[in-house]
Amino acid sequence: MSPLTIFITFLAYTALLFLVTWLTARRAGNRAFFIGNKSSPWFVVAFGMIGASMSGVTFMSVPGWVGATQFSYMMVVFGYIFGYAAIALILMPLYYKLNLTSIYSYLDSRFGYWSHKTGAFYFVLSRVIGASFRMFLVVNVLQIFVFDAWHIPFWLTVLIFIVLILLYTFRGGVKTIIWTDTIQTTFMLLALVFCIVFVVKNLGTTFPDLASDVFHSKYSKMIFADWNDRRFFLKEILSGAFIAIVMTGLDQEMMQKNLSCRSLKDAQKNMFTFTGIMVFVNFLILFLGAILFIYADRMKLQLPASSDDVFPTIAVQYLGPVAGLVFIIGLISAAYPSADGALTALTTAFSIDFLEMDKKTNISEHKKERIRYLVHASFAFILLGVIILFRAIHDRAVIDKLFTIAGYTYGPLLGLYSFGLFTKFEVKDRWVPLVCIISPLICYILSSYSELWFNGYKFGFELLIVNGIITFAGLSLLRKRRNGISQ
Repeated sequence: MSPLTIFITFLAYTALLFLVTWLTARRAGNRAFFIGNKSSPWFVVAFGMIGASMSGVTFMSVPGWVGATQFSYMMVVFGYIFGYAAIALILMPLYYKLNLTSIYSYLDSRFGYWSHKTGAFYFVLSRVIGASFRMFLVVNVLQIFVFDAWHIPFWLTVLIFIVLILLYTFRGGVKTIIWTDTIQTTFMLLALVFCIVFVVKNLGTTFPDLASDVFHSKYSKMIFADWNDRRFFLKEILSGAFIAIVMTGLDQEMMQKNLSCRSLKDAQKNMFTFTGIMVFVNFLILFLGAILFIYADRMKLQLPASSDDVFPTIAVQYLGPVAGLVFIIGLISAAYPSADGALTALTTAFSIDFLEMDKKTNISEHKKERIRYLVHASFAFILLGVIILFRAIHDRAVIDKLFTIAGYTYGPLLGLYSFGLFTKFEVKDRWVPLVCIISPLICYILSSYSELWFNGYKFGFELLIVNGIITFAGLSLLRKRRNGISQ
């Protein structure tokens, strides 16, 4: 498949997004940008969140990850179910009751100024790193298969991608994104199904026979019973629950879409529907990963060193031009949600939590919009720099690295919200940032020396929980009663 064909496909898809932007962003003000005028249909939000949650990381990295971790990732996915239930039944009622635009405003009312800023800072840090990881994975593929052939440098490829996203999210924000995410999810799922069909066809077998081969292969192993293993199933389930809570329930990007629903009841219906679809889609992606490795084994293919490159290499180079084109469409569909929602959420968090635009009644709406545009553009170029930096240090599966980073950056948020929701104590607010810095440092030391100190035990994604517990304990040391008497 020629680079020109891929590039034309990319442009055509982008044009479709701009059409949706034009239809949805007309006369959109700050309220539409931040919370979609609270008029988003819940079923549209639910479906679109699939693409936003999975993005290019799940679409590309998870199939290649099957070679090393088999189906163990499904234990994490099963954990998501418990996490999403907690979001729907505990966090969403709180957010709707307080009528929040930024979910980190809760920390201000519960603890105070420094807790609020600390929570918002950790979200900004987490989302900049996470969005950059996701975008890198996709843009790197476009670089390899398109722009390298035209001798266009990687930084320029990233710049083009960032500018396009900037343009179609500039005005509409959440009001636009819930609809573009729906389109992107549709194309991504169609690409996933068609890629499975192409593998079945190229192997000259039937789907039931191939499903049986997967079931009896080494790749289908889901449960690992050795508690020292990072893939120990109970650790994976528990980690999945808390990953869902922090990366969805305590994440402005994901909650911003839920808060755009008409009511709490609609938002909860959205979350439960989203949960069911998410479990099925993740299983389908793992199944695709297994059949890709079976295909490679039978065809005696030389697989790339990086697991992230397994899916694109087989799809583009071995399954034929149509399959390659379908993969590219799916990849582009997965790419845009990696950045558009992140960019909008970062703009919202900075505008509300740091600039406090919602409290500035002496500034006109027109001036607030100009400030919002400047913040939006600034974060776009911050993402550009981080993506370029990440390319220089990319050394293992992005999905693995993404969850590892989440363990450090979302842990303090988990501790802050847990302490706020499940205790009645206030804290000495000015010391909260120190606790939230020390906790990830302790976790890093524990992770580095766990095998030596804990008889071979190796931390996996459950490091997030440990981080939250340490933060919770640190806040307990800062506690005081509501009347100001220290405990």
